[in-house]
Amino acid sequence: MDTIVSGMRPTGGQLHLGHLHGALKNWVRLQDQYHCYFFAADWHVLTTDYASPQNIEQNTLKIAMDWLSVGLDPERCVIFRQSRIKEHAELHLLLSMITPVPWLERNPTYKEQIRELVGRDLSTYGFLGYPVLQAADIVMYKANKVPVGLDQAPHVELTRAIVRRFNQTYRPIFPEPEVLLTETQKLPGLDGRKMSKSYNNAVFLSDTPKEIDQKLSRMMTDPARVKRSDPGEPEKCPAFQLHKIYCTPEEIEYVSKGCRTAGIGCLECKKVMIKHVVEELAPIQQKRAALEKRPGEVEEVLAAGNRTAQQKASETMAEVRETLGL
Repeated sequence: MDTIVSGMRPTGGQLHLGHLHGALKNWVRLQDQYHCYFFAADWHVLTTDYASPQNIEQNTLKIAMDWLSVGLDPERCVIFRQSRIKEHAELHLLLSMITPVPWLERNPTYKEQIRELVGRDLSTYGFLGYPVLQAADIVMYKANKVPVGLDQAPHVELTRAIVRRFNQTYRPIFPEPEVLLTETQKLPGLDGRKMSKSYNNAVFLSDTPKEIDQKLSRMMTDPARVKRSDPGEPEKCPAFQLHKIYCTPEEIEYVSKGCRTAGIGCLECKKVMIKHVVEELAPIQQKRAALEKRPGEVEEVLAAGNRTAQQKASETMAEVRETLGL
């Protein structure tokens, strides 16, 4: 089978609907089709939050619990912690030697986060160069495909460029990983922007039914519907994107017609979707609650994954060192 590599930053220890639909559901499907490596990208947390490392270890354990709760199976995929595999740092260093700075400065996510993450110190090399660390994460396991949303596709393209440069400068070692786009490209948050903990616009997998209802009830809708009697256009409504994920065709037809004719209000419309969100998260939360009582079990999953990842990383780096005469 081809190899897939993907990771997630353990920031805050809380995953949200964007993670569920943009990554985790896809990971669960992929573990039956590919040889999968999924890692907690704890070093990447420091690229935007280097001054607050206190909870990284605890948050790593929390997201691993979430991964297991949604259906990742350590018997079918490798689940590990990035910082436990020191070869990632070594390969990052070596790849940084051949990566032109303009490649990093043109990264659209770099520009977007500088604009959006106000109050963070993003003037570090670590933040500018994190796509090189991502490249090391990916090629360490000689990934053939990388499952990402559309906004992350430029990072994979940069990895491909770095791989080409390495293979041409030295000798072909690494395959050029292909982008494997997720079905849900970009889930809107409560304010219409991409759902993100950093933007304070997320519905978390751990939220109670009451919290889910309160959050989604105030989610941004079509700005044209200022009054209850104003007709709207569903495709211009961020909340409608969740309807398309969660609701039945009949429900989508009902709310679409009601919106365009002002036959229903925005709150009534959102209630149709909210009940499905609550229903989907219930079994995930139930499994998560059980795992919280057995943290040692989750720690062992990570430890076993670390051992498997370590073996592959050691093989790769032995090949790289020999190629570079190190």
